Amino acid sequence: MFATRSQKLERIDTGDYTPEEYDRFLSDIQLVNRFAGDNRALRRTLLREVRETDLKAFSVLDVGAGSGQLLKLIARRARREQRVARLVGLELNARSAYLIHEGSEDFPEIRSVRGDALKMPFADRSFDYAVSSLFAHHLKDEEIVAALHEMSRVSRRGVFLIDLHRHPMALVAYKAFCTAFAISRLVREDGSLSILRGFKRPELADLARKAGFENFKVIRSAPFRLVLCAEPKD
Repeated sequence: MFATRSQKLERIDTGDYTPEEYDRFLSDIQLVNRFAGDNRALRRTLLREVRETDLKAFSVLDVGAGSGQLLKLIARRARREQRVARLVGLELNARSAYLIHEGSEDFPEIRSVRGDALKMPFADRSFDYAVSSLFAHHLKDEEIVAALHEMSRVSRRGVFLIDLHRHPMALVAYKAFCTAFAISRLVREDGSLSILRGFKRPELADLARKAGFENFKVIRSAPFRLVLCAEPKD
Protein backbone atom coordinates (compact mmCIF):
# COMPACT_ATOMS: atom_id res chain seq x y z
CA MET A 1 0.00 0.00 0.00
CA PHE A 2 2.81 2.45 0.88
CA ALA A 3 5.50 1.16 -1.48
CA THR A 4 4.41 3.32 -4.41
CA ARG A 5 2.13 6.33 -4.94
CA SER A 6 -1.54 5.53 -5.40
CA GLN A 7 -2.88 6.52 -8.81
CA LYS A 8 -6.51 6.56 -7.69
CA LEU A 9 -8.08 9.99 -8.12
CA GLU A 10 -9.63 11.83 -5.22
CA ARG A 11 -13.22 13.04 -5.45
CA ILE A 12 -12.00 16.62 -5.27
CA ASP A 13 -10.07 15.97 -8.50
CA THR A 14 -12.93 14.27 -10.35
CA GLY A 15 -15.53 16.94 -9.53
CA ASP A 16 -17.75 14.41 -7.77
CA TYR A 17 -19.04 16.77 -5.08
CA THR A 18 -21.74 19.37 -4.51
CA PRO A 19 -21.06 23.10 -3.99
CA GLU A 20 -22.02 22.62 -0.35
CA GLU A 21 -19.55 19.75 0.02
CA TYR A 22 -16.82 21.86 -1.55
CA ASP A 23 -17.38 24.76 0.85
CA ARG A 24 -17.27 22.33 3.80
CA PHE A 25 -14.15 20.79 2.24
CA LEU A 26 -12.35 24.14 2.24
CA SER A 27 -13.40 24.82 5.82
CA ASP A 28 -12.31 21.41 7.11
CA ILE A 29 -9.03 21.52 5.19
CA GLN A 30 -8.13 24.76 6.96
CA LEU A 31 -8.64 23.01 10.29
CA VAL A 32 -6.65 19.94 9.23
CA ASN A 33 -3.75 21.99 7.92
CA ARG A 34 -3.62 24.14 11.04
CA PHE A 35 -2.74 21.06 13.07
CA ALA A 36 -0.98 18.98 10.42
CA GLY A 37 2.20 20.99 10.02
CA ASP A 38 1.90 23.06 6.83
CA ASN A 39 2.33 26.35 8.70
CA ARG A 40 5.33 24.89 10.53
CA ALA A 41 6.88 23.72 7.27
CA LEU A 42 6.47 27.17 5.74
CA ARG A 43 8.03 28.85 8.78
CA ARG A 44 11.01 26.47 8.65
CA THR A 45 11.70 27.17 4.99
CA LEU A 46 10.40 30.21 3.11
CA LEU A 47 9.78 32.47 6.12
CA ARG A 48 13.12 31.56 7.69
CA GLU A 49 14.92 32.44 4.46
CA VAL A 50 13.13 35.79 4.22
CA ARG A 51 14.11 36.58 7.80
CA GLU A 52 17.72 35.41 7.47
CA THR A 53 18.16 37.26 4.17
CA ASP A 54 16.43 40.25 5.80
CA LEU A 55 14.43 41.15 2.74
CA LYS A 56 12.60 44.42 3.30
CA ALA A 57 10.27 43.64 0.42
CA PHE A 58 9.50 40.32 -1.26
CA SER A 59 6.93 38.62 -3.46
CA VAL A 60 5.45 35.11 -3.33
CA LEU A 61 3.33 33.08 -5.72
CA ASP A 62 1.31 30.31 -4.02
CA VAL A 63 0.50 27.65 -6.62
CA GLY A 64 -2.75 25.80 -5.94
CA ALA A 65 -3.45 28.20 -3.10
CA GLY A 66 -6.82 26.77 -2.02
CA SER A 67 -8.55 29.38 0.12
CA GLY A 68 -5.34 31.37 0.62
CA GLN A 69 -4.54 30.48 4.23
CA LEU A 70 -0.78 30.24 3.71
CA LEU A 71 -0.80 33.63 2.01
CA LYS A 72 -2.40 35.13 5.12
CA LEU A 73 0.24 33.50 7.28
CA ILE A 74 2.96 35.07 5.12
CA ALA A 75 1.18 38.44 5.20
CA ARG A 76 0.87 38.44 8.99
CA ARG A 77 4.51 37.50 9.46
CA ALA A 78 5.62 40.21 7.01
CA ARG A 79 3.60 42.81 8.88
CA ARG A 80 5.05 41.79 12.25
CA GLU A 81 8.57 42.03 10.83
CA GLN A 82 7.79 45.29 8.99
CA ARG A 83 8.38 43.90 5.54
CA VAL A 84 6.46 44.71 2.38
CA ALA A 85 4.94 41.61 0.80
CA ARG A 86 3.31 41.12 -2.59
CA LEU A 87 1.38 37.86 -2.51
CA VAL A 88 -0.52 36.07 -5.27
CA GLY A 89 -2.60 32.91 -5.07
CA LEU A 90 -2.91 30.91 -8.29
CA GLU A 91 -5.98 28.69 -8.53
CA LEU A 92 -7.63 26.89 -11.43
CA ASN A 93 -10.84 26.33 -9.46
CA ALA A 94 -13.08 29.37 -9.85
CA ARG A 95 -14.64 28.99 -6.39
CA SER A 96 -11.24 28.83 -4.68
CA ALA A 97 -9.94 31.83 -6.64
CA TYR A 98 -13.00 33.79 -5.54
CA LEU A 99 -12.60 32.72 -1.91
CA ILE A 100 -8.99 33.94 -1.87
CA HIS A 101 -10.24 37.31 -3.06
CA GLU A 102 -13.27 37.34 -0.74
CA GLY A 103 -11.30 36.24 2.30
CA SER A 104 -8.50 38.76 1.85
CA GLU A 105 -10.40 42.00 2.38
CA ASP A 106 -8.11 42.85 5.27
CA PHE A 107 -5.03 41.91 3.27
CA PRO A 108 -4.52 44.29 0.33
CA GLU A 109 -1.14 42.66 -0.28
CA ILE A 110 -2.94 39.47 -1.38
CA ARG A 111 -4.64 38.95 -4.72
CA SER A 112 -5.89 35.90 -6.58
CA VAL A 113 -5.36 34.86 -10.18
CA ARG A 114 -7.22 32.07 -11.90
CA GLY A 115 -4.87 29.99 -14.00
CA ASP A 116 -3.23 26.67 -14.79
CA ALA A 117 -0.18 25.60 -12.75
CA LEU A 118 1.19 23.83 -15.81
CA LYS A 119 1.06 27.00 -17.90
CA MET A 120 1.22 29.96 -15.56
CA PRO A 121 0.03 33.38 -16.78
CA PHE A 122 3.14 35.19 -15.53
CA ALA A 123 6.35 36.43 -17.10
CA ASP A 124 9.71 34.90 -16.27
CA ARG A 125 11.09 35.87 -12.82
CA SER A 126 7.87 37.62 -11.80
CA PHE A 127 8.23 36.64 -8.12
CA ASP A 128 10.97 36.21 -5.58
CA TYR A 129 9.55 32.88 -4.47
CA ALA A 130 7.13 30.24 -5.74
CA VAL A 131 5.56 27.95 -3.15
CA SER A 132 3.03 25.14 -3.26
CA SER A 133 1.45 23.27 -0.37
CA LEU A 134 -0.50 20.02 -0.67
CA PHE A 135 -1.03 20.51 -4.38
CA ALA A 136 1.54 18.23 -5.99
CA HIS A 137 0.02 14.96 -4.76
CA HIS A 138 -3.08 15.70 -6.84
CA LEU A 139 -0.93 15.53 -10.00
CA LYS A 140 0.69 12.78 -12.01
CA ASP A 141 4.49 12.66 -11.86
CA GLU A 142 4.91 14.21 -15.29
CA GLU A 143 2.53 17.03 -14.31
CA ILE A 144 4.53 17.68 -11.14
CA VAL A 145 7.68 18.01 -13.24
CA ALA A 146 5.88 20.48 -15.52
CA ALA A 147 4.61 22.49 -12.53
CA LEU A 148 8.12 22.60 -11.06
CA HIS A 149 9.43 23.87 -14.39
CA GLU A 150 6.90 26.68 -14.24
CA MET A 151 7.59 27.48 -10.58
CA SER A 152 11.27 27.76 -11.40
CA ARG A 153 10.57 29.93 -14.44
CA VAL A 154 8.53 32.53 -12.56
CA SER A 155 10.76 32.74 -9.44
CA ARG A 156 13.99 34.61 -8.80
CA ARG A 157 15.12 33.34 -5.41
CA GLY A 158 13.59 29.99 -4.52
CA VAL A 159 11.01 27.25 -4.94
CA PHE A 160 9.38 25.51 -1.98
CA LEU A 161 7.07 22.54 -2.49
CA ILE A 162 5.36 21.21 0.66
CA ASP A 163 3.52 17.92 0.51
CA LEU A 164 2.56 14.73 2.32
CA HIS A 165 5.01 12.14 3.56
CA ARG A 166 3.57 8.76 2.58
CA HIS A 167 3.93 6.94 5.89
CA PRO A 168 1.71 4.36 7.69
CA MET A 169 1.61 6.41 10.89
CA ALA A 170 0.43 9.45 8.94
CA LEU A 171 -2.67 7.51 7.92
CA VAL A 172 -3.32 6.27 11.46
CA ALA A 173 -2.94 9.77 12.91
CA TYR A 174 -5.14 11.33 10.21
CA LYS A 175 -8.01 8.92 10.77
CA ALA A 176 -7.87 9.54 14.52
CA PHE A 177 -7.90 13.30 13.93
CA CYS A 178 -10.91 13.08 11.62
CA THR A 179 -12.85 11.09 14.21
CA ALA A 180 -11.97 13.47 17.04
CA PHE A 181 -12.96 16.60 15.10
CA ALA A 182 -15.96 15.21 13.16
CA ILE A 183 -14.35 15.95 9.80
CA SER A 184 -16.67 15.67 6.79
CA ARG A 185 -16.78 12.50 4.74
CA LEU A 186 -15.29 14.14 1.65
CA VAL A 187 -12.24 15.41 3.55
CA ARG A 188 -11.96 12.21 5.57
CA GLU A 189 -11.91 9.95 2.53
CA ASP A 190 -9.96 12.22 0.19
CA GLY A 191 -7.45 13.01 2.93
CA SER A 192 -6.74 9.33 3.51
CA LEU A 193 -6.24 8.84 -0.22
CA SER A 194 -4.05 11.97 -0.32
CA ILE A 195 -1.61 10.31 2.05
CA LEU A 196 -1.41 7.29 -0.24
CA ARG A 197 -0.77 9.68 -3.15
CA GLY A 198 1.98 11.40 -1.15
CA PHE A 199 5.73 10.98 -1.43
CA LYS A 200 8.91 9.46 -0.07
CA ARG A 201 12.00 11.67 0.06
CA PRO A 202 13.79 9.91 -2.84
CA GLU A 203 10.69 10.33 -5.02
CA LEU A 204 10.57 14.11 -4.54
CA ALA A 205 14.32 14.29 -5.15
CA ASP A 206 13.89 12.34 -8.39
CA LEU A 207 11.11 14.69 -9.54
CA ALA A 208 13.33 17.68 -8.77
CA ARG A 209 16.13 16.22 -10.89
CA LYS A 210 13.70 15.52 -13.75
CA ALA A 211 12.58 19.16 -13.53
CA GLY A 212 16.20 20.20 -14.04
CA PHE A 213 17.01 21.46 -10.54
CA GLU A 214 20.67 21.17 -9.56
CA ASN A 215 20.72 22.88 -6.16
CA PHE A 216 17.97 21.42 -4.00
CA LYS A 217 17.22 19.43 -0.87
CA VAL A 218 14.24 17.53 0.50
CA ILE A 219 13.68 17.92 4.23
CA ARG A 220 11.21 16.35 6.63
CA SER A 221 8.95 18.58 8.71
CA ALA A 222 6.98 17.11 11.60
CA PRO A 223 4.64 15.50 11.82
CA PHE A 224 4.32 14.12 8.26
CA ARG A 225 5.42 16.70 5.72
CA LEU A 226 8.21 16.78 3.14
CA VAL A 227 9.53 20.02 1.71
CA LEU A 228 11.43 20.34 -1.55
CA CYS A 229 13.63 23.45 -1.31
CA ALA A 230 15.27 24.43 -4.59
CA GLU A 231 17.11 27.27 -6.27
CA PRO A 232 15.54 28.31 -9.59
CA LYS A 233 17.25 27.05 -12.70
CA ASP A 234 19.36 29.53 -14.67
